[in-house]
Amino acid sequence: MNEPDGSTWSPSYDHGVMHEPLIGRTIFQHIEEVTRNSRSTEALVSPQEGKRITYEELLRQSDLLALALMDQGVKRGDRVGIWSTNNCEWFVIFLAASKIGAILVNINPGYRTGELEYALNQSGLKLLFTIPKNRTSNYLSMVMELAPHAFDAKKQRGDSRVKDLEQVIVMGDLSESELCAPLRSPSEGKAPTFNSFDQFMQLSSNVDPIYLKERRARVQFDDPVNIQYTSGTTGFPKGVTLSHHNLINNGYAAAVAMALDSSSRFCVPMPFYHCGGMISSALAVLSVGGTVVIPSPFFQEIPAMETVQNERCTHMSGVPTMFIAQLDSPEFSKYDLSSLRGGFMAGAPCPVQLMRRVASEMHMEQVVILYGLTESAPLMTATTISDSLELRATTVGRIIPGIELKIVDPETQEILPKGSQGEILCRGHNVMLGYWNNPEATEKTIDKSGWLHSGDLGVMNNEGYLNITGRSKDMICRGGENVYPREIEEVLHTHPDISQAQVFGVPDEFLGEDVAMWFMVKPGRTTTPEDVQKWLKEKIAHFKVPKYIRVVEEFPMTVTGKIQKFVMRDRMVDELGLKKAAEIQTA
Repeated sequence: MNEPDGSTWSPSYDHGVMHEPLIGRTIFQHIEEVTRNSRSTEALVSPQEGKRITYEELLRQSDLLALALMDQGVKRGDRVGIWSTNNCEWFVIFLAASKIGAILVNINPGYRTGELEYALNQSGLKLLFTIPKNRTSNYLSMVMELAPHAFDAKKQRGDSRVKDLEQVIVMGDLSESELCAPLRSPSEGKAPTFNSFDQFMQLSSNVDPIYLKERRARVQFDDPVNIQYTSGTTGFPKGVTLSHHNLINNGYAAAVAMALDSSSRFCVPMPFYHCGGMISSALAVLSVGGTVVIPSPFFQEIPAMETVQNERCTHMSGVPTMFIAQLDSPEFSKYDLSSLRGGFMAGAPCPVQLMRRVASEMHMEQVVILYGLTESAPLMTATTISDSLELRATTVGRIIPGIELKIVDPETQEILPKGSQGEILCRGHNVMLGYWNNPEATEKTIDKSGWLHSGDLGVMNNEGYLNITGRSKDMICRGGENVYPREIEEVLHTHPDISQAQVFGVPDEFLGEDVAMWFMVKPGRTTTPEDVQKWLKEKIAHFKVPKYIRVVEEFPMTVTGKIQKFVMRDRMVDELGLKKAAEIQTA
């Protein structure tokens, strides 16, 4: 963009000033350095599991698991998966994999069989840690359906839908699960080839620790260490590949924004499979020697508040819906949350009034907002406890240290003046290595100059503070979960009665956004919104299933034939009475 004559033109560009150097170590090296001063400090506390693990014990257990993985032939660069709700084993597994150069693959606990099949095959997963079940989902039955050879030595790998998977390790007590009872009596009397977590740990005795020392020495901080699947605009999830350097520096940046230290006791109700729970919460705390407190396997407002009270937690994280659920709970006044002083809100547009309520009613006067993407590991910007509550409530802060950010015209890619809306781009140590085995998608997201294109629209003010104003990508942010309409539409187009379907987001006071869809029925066929909703629940994760469904005769289109989803959205807002939700001010 050309500078206007006779005016002062300030570009929408900023870089985060560094007051200390980046961390030039692997994740496990940094945690070991932290442990020197926090050896007896609790690293992980899970009251529901009855577990309290010190930093010294965390390192010991992760060493043993690393040896067991080596015994089972896990090599540098191999993918090791975890399909689980939150538990202490999660970070034992993560550290163990990092020590031998393996890559941990996070699998969404909400996945159904088809989504699981895609993630296992696309990542080439070699070994999977899983819990037996999660609420109504029988994890082991789904895995056995896809890879029966991993459970029965007589089954041929070539007959399985997932062929690379070699072994399944079960966390938790298998005997307590009635849903998993059939797995204890495999066909033809053959014992299954999977192990419990405790049994697997015992394999560590087969490997001399000197070999682990050699493997550790070869791991570099630029090596990939984590793959997190994010829903794709092309109908398939993409595996965001992140390095040690991405994660430890981004976790530490979150810790600095919240002023965490070794005395911090951080209640983490956010899921570990997601960046917000794994990196910005748990790894942030571990990076400074504090304590990660796990209130429950998945978010529940009562256990979260009870844990804060009993464990005297100082910080808590969450998406807006989590904080709303606690504040609006009839039990809220029964719990003493006075130990809280800070934490963060992220993952969805954060209503200004909610920020103020969290700061006052939950005693989190130092609560901050963090903003970013899985592809940016995840932080791009953050408010800090030094910012005024007004700034923390009405913006997503400034660029984090060591990172560059600019706002450009989405069409021309020219940088825009401050105060103008455009696409948010960032460059620096937070940018992912790329999408796993997907160079074409990587090239579309990271340009030749190293800029990561977020797809989000924003405005930068004169002080460098950012407001998120929309999305150039066709994405719905539902209570912290990113939902891509194209992915759902691809599934809908396999329905025998549907000719066309369009999925879009509508405002929601509780979730920020929820999922809506319009569809047309094939001539001579009949189906109802209820039938489609029921059908989808068997195909995709629950949070992707549209809440509002309409059968229509046609879609609104431009004169050139392009479908206008914004018109559908506006009509649904009017029809459903969602104007109040649409007008909620967010950062």
